[in-house]
Amino acid sequence: MDVTDWVITLSFLWSVFFVVMLGIGGFFMFRKFLKRLPKEDGKSDLDWQDYYIERTLHLWSQEQKDLLEDLVSPVPELFRDVAREKIAGKIGQLAIEENAKTITIDLLIRGYILATPKRDHKFLKKRLEEKEIDYSQYKVLF
Repeated sequence: MDVTDWVITLSFLWSVFFVVMLGIGGFFMFRKFLKRLPKEDGKSDLDWQDYYIERTLHLWSQEQKDLLEDLVSPVPELFRDVAREKIAGKIGQLAIEENAKTITIDLLIRGYILATPKRDHKFLKKRLEEKEIDYSQYKVLF
């Protein structure tokens, strides 16, 4: 191969790499855009999430905040804020629906299970066992 062939090959590989990276970035941006689109009620998923967090912020004790922080600790730091807000939003939704006076461990565990994908539940079970919290009543949700 001469120099021209190397330049063409590298240019092609760079172009493929660039298009793939743009596609991946575009996919995540599009997902965020879809979550911001208003639904039939005029609010988006993220608007509702923020609403639930704001309405229930005063119900959180420091102990529950620390437990939530501990549960989201395995999430990569880049995505941890998003995960924390999604889980807190679901917990807030449950608290409002049940007219809770405080955020309890029960609400926190149910909200975590409902807000996270199944692959994260294994970590939740492990962490609850370490903290000696009985999760047998939540097996239906897993």
